[in-house]
Amino acid sequence: MSNINKSKSAKKTKKSFRGPLDKIRILDLTRLYPGPLGTMMLADMGAEVIKIEAINNPDYMRYYPPYLRSESAGFIAVNRSKRSFAVNLGTKKGLNLFFSLVKTADIVVEQFRPGVIDKMGIGYKNARKIKKDIIYVSVTGYGQYGPYAMQAGHDINYIGCSGILSSTGKKETGPVIPGAQIADVAGGAYMTIIACLSALWAKEKTGLGQQVDVSMLDAILPLMTLQMAHYQAAGILPESGLAALSGGLVCYGTYLCADGKYIALGILEEKFWKNFCKMLDRPEWEGKQFVLGEEADRMRQEIASLFLTKKREEWIAFSGSHDVCLTPVLGIDELEKDHHLKARDMIIEQKHPVCGKIKGFGVPLKFSRTPAKPGIPAPSLGNDTQSILKELGYSKSDIKIFQEEGVILLPEKSKKSKS
Repeated sequence: MSNINKSKSAKKTKKSFRGPLDKIRILDLTRLYPGPLGTMMLADMGAEVIKIEAINNPDYMRYYPPYLRSESAGFIAVNRSKRSFAVNLGTKKGLNLFFSLVKTADIVVEQFRPGVIDKMGIGYKNARKIKKDIIYVSVTGYGQYGPYAMQAGHDINYIGCSGILSSTGKKETGPVIPGAQIADVAGGAYMTIIACLSALWAKEKTGLGQQVDVSMLDAILPLMTLQMAHYQAAGILPESGLAALSGGLVCYGTYLCADGKYIALGILEEKFWKNFCKMLDRPEWEGKQFVLGEEADRMRQEIASLFLTKKREEWIAFSGSHDVCLTPVLGIDELEKDHHLKARDMIIEQKHPVCGKIKGFGVPLKFSRTPAKPGIPAPSLGNDTQSILKELGYSKSDIKIFQEEGVILLPEKSKKSKS
């Protein structure tokens, strides 16, 4: 067996995608949506992300419909720019391979329930014995401790416990489930990125690694900061759909247009409201943008009737020179046609080896000195296992033995290559 220690600089061997996180290596043990989306965005920004999956129990998202040909659309959407390493962590040799990778890594991101990763033998306590400054980011629904810690959950449960769900909807409908997975993305993916970058900066200053406990419930509570402050100030729980920024104000809401499409009106400042009144030749509305009760109901009906007189795009064109906060309510099918999103490179197209041309979202952060961009499409299971092992110093004969013993998985193209 080759000496894996001879390749101390293995993480430098593979050229990562250019970006601000170039030369950072992240081991990604996450599955489904929150963790994979977060690590993909880190990979887009230049980090080398190695997605580690079990041979017989890989990321469930690989098999979730709908499909683009034979590939899961969801998996492709949140796993680009990564390398795939398929290993059997239930074997001693598989564990050794994992810790060989830990020696070369900066961060491990995991998304198991509290305690599970320790039972597997690959938890933070064991990893830091191998590499003292390793960072572990542990993403769960409710955190590593607390009464809810061991409970299963999904996005709807977390937003339900945060006050978000009770504040979304109307009195007639009750709570309405948002169209996007708020806890998964804002609480999971985005907070994973913040955790990684914060721990890296702490390590830069102290030379020490640490474990970061990311609770998706904790992470979405700040989304309710204003609502909590208003409740503290007024002492009154607002009825669903009647809070100022959740349907209560006539100047902040959605209105139907003549073609059945909607526009979003978001005016809070007095100067924009004056522009709005001038645009519509309604001087009598000035000073009334924050009216409540019956007066608000009457005014809302007047505004709604007015917006029904033109099509959505006619309203957008008409308001363009008036400096008012009026935008279209776009459907998913309209995003790729939006000229602003296209100009910002937020709609990208890649060529997938199985699916052909696929579209997705670009990198949200624009760096002037270290531009970031999406890398390779999502990898097949075990696509990079062989190349990663070679970088670690293992020989072809070592890799062949691992394969024969069921320690690793190599894709078909690697199995057919000469060893």
